[in-house]
Amino acid sequence: MRAMLSDDEIDRYARHLVLKEIGGQGQLKLKAAKVALIGMGGIGSPAALYLAAAGVGTLGLIDDDAVSLSNLQRQILYGTGEIGASKAQTARARLKDVNPHCDCWVHPLRLTEDNAADVLSHYDIVLDGCDNFPTRLLVNRVCHALGKPLVSAAIGRWSGQLGVFKGRPCYQCLVPDLPPDAETCERVGVVGALAGVMGTLAALETVKLITGAGESLAGRLMIFDGLTMQNRVVGLAADPQCPVCSG
Repeated sequence: MRAMLSDDEIDRYARHLVLKEIGGQGQLKLKAAKVALIGMGGIGSPAALYLAAAGVGTLGLIDDDAVSLSNLQRQILYGTGEIGASKAQTARARLKDVNPHCDCWVHPLRLTEDNAADVLSHYDIVLDGCDNFPTRLLVNRVCHALGKPLVSAAIGRWSGQLGVFKGRPCYQCLVPDLPPDAETCERVGVVGALAGVMGTLAALETVKLITGAGESLAGRLMIFDGLTMQNRVVGLAADPQCPVCSG
């Protein structure tokens, strides 16, 4: 292990190395992993910070947006002086400061039918924290076609949900069609700290997938209520008519 982790890394990841579920071999798996983060916003910000700090070797930062004042209530990667700057580029600088061993690949673009498969094919795991259903459904289709595990987190008002999708059921089994008048955070609001909770949990599930620690949420959905501080985990059934995973 010492030959593959530098002295700096051994010191940096000391709290991981003493965990029996991670240890040296798990840390080397983290170092070798490539994780794509879709949306560097409320969920992507804390998820990226924790994945970089954990020693994930490569992070793909996918976002075509610029930092705005209204982002700062929950998007903790950014500061007031970075308003107007590219989120993906700004995130890269911040994450490299957190952990210079983390290689950040910047994709300042919006995923489309034309580019999504090419972008996501370079990564082992996809963490989706975007804020719109068309992109979520697109990412699910591409991840299923490529055989990539998908960690999906969403928030609104005071509640959040988190799922892991590997084969069947897929995300479209949960959301068969585009919801009418989808309730985005811009429309209905969201408490800022909730983004931190769900983004951190998404990072935790990603670390578990990489290292093989514990039991993942694959095939299940965690629903968190920030007002009551209660959460529940429910099983997800595969839709026999799903156009993505039933074939």
